Amino acid sequence: MAHSIASESLSNDLAERLRQRIQAESLADGELFMTEAQLAEEYQVSRTVAREAVCRLRALGILEGRQRKGLVVRRPDPLRLLASSLPSLIDSDSDFLELQKLRYVLEVGAIELAVRNATDEQIEQLEEIARKMEQAVRGNVLSDRAIELDLSFHALVLQMTGSVLIAGMQQVLVEYFKFAAQHGTTSTGAADRIVWEHRELLAAIRARDAEHARAMIRLQFRDLLAGETTSC
Repeated sequence: MAHSIASESLSNDLAERLRQRIQAESLADGELFMTEAQLAEEYQVSRTVAREAVCRLRALGILEGRQRKGLVVRRPDPLRLLASSLPSLIDSDSDFLELQKLRYVLEVGAIELAVRNATDEQIEQLEEIARKMEQAVRGNVLSDRAIELDLSFHALVLQMTGSVLIAGMQQVLVEYFKFAAQHGTTSTGAADRIVWEHRELLAAIRARDAEHARAMIRLQFRDLLAGETTSC
């Protein structure tokens, strides 16, 4: 048991040293690194420790094994890593609440960039989505069509930031957004509120009014900010 713990500690330490080396040497994506055998010899560790360290970096997308070549440096994809780990964070109400907080921080933080960088074409697209949403929620707030349009609306807002990473977060979290929407309220008043909130957010973006846009995002998360589970 003690040997296993010591081996894991050595592997973790080596993995971090290798990560720092790759960063310090500015090794480019696709650049040949070394083989596991060379790694073990250079760092004076066992092949087992070397292999475990490499496995950790491969799991992070930092290294990739190539037959007859050895290890190749890769550019990690944080969205892929997050997407693969998120399913394990939906086992309880408290876990889901954490994902909702993540969405809130993401959208509030992104809205200033969205207001600043939105193109006229994107604003027109947002207008079209808002119009279709208004039609969709008249019959049933929680219809699949209404949920789809709400997700499209917020996805476009994140795309307006001009950041691939920020926009990609919407796709990573989309299934959890759908879950939140399907557990929202179904009252007629709620339908009117949803339409109004999206129209106001659209108007704020069109007017390049970051403060108003941020206020509208906060309003959409009113239940979360009050300590309750928020709806769509």
